[in-house]
Amino acid sequence: MKTIGLIGGMSWESTQTYYRLINQGVKARLGGLHSARLVLYSVDFAEIEALQRRGDWAATAQILAEAARSLAAAGADFLVLGTNTMHKVAPQLEQAVEIPLLHIADATANELHRQGVTRVGLLGTRFTMEQAFYRERLEAQGIQVLIPDAAQRGRVHAVIYDELCRGEIRADSRAAYLEIVASLAGQGAQGVILGCTEIGLLIQPGDTDVPLFDTTAIHAEQAVEAALATRAS
Repeated sequence: MKTIGLIGGMSWESTQTYYRLINQGVKARLGGLHSARLVLYSVDFAEIEALQRRGDWAATAQILAEAARSLAAAGADFLVLGTNTMHKVAPQLEQAVEIPLLHIADATANELHRQGVTRVGLLGTRFTMEQAFYRERLEAQGIQVLIPDAAQRGRVHAVIYDELCRGEIRADSRAAYLEIVASLAGQGAQGVILGCTEIGLLIQPGDTDVPLFDTTAIHAEQAVEAALATRAS
């Protein structure tokens, strides 16, 4: 079994979901008392968030590159970055270490292709929805991406930072998100990507008839597959 290097803490609320899903996935495949070989580097999200607000992505890249180097030194065979937004600096992480990064947008694209989905809505932070680093990665793989309008993007972003990253789950925010999901579906989206690792804490597939693609679950599942791909018999 390969050792997964997980960079988390953005927020720890979703990082604990990664940890649970990865270990559950290994147990489901191997049975018994098996669990994942995993090393975790958890950052202080307050520091990251302040740099995001200032637009100092170079400084965030330095922090995460150091985390990547620490995980590689600890024996990780590949990296999992437990956040969609910070994949903005994925190239800097890949340059910092020799071990590969399991990119969350690629993992999501793989699942969309598996299900035959070519047109999706995208929810996430403003950075993920509005900047090119995530959408263009999907579009390069033949997936058309729709985003909410400006007011909806503002609500989605605020709920993530002001509520979900603080562990707060509110019924009115769930209702607002589901309205936005329905709006994207009305524009022709075949499904909606939950493109922030906290959104799955708020809405789940059973809440709507629109197919939801939870990037945390997808990413964790493919991390398990990568970890077990070359395990000894």
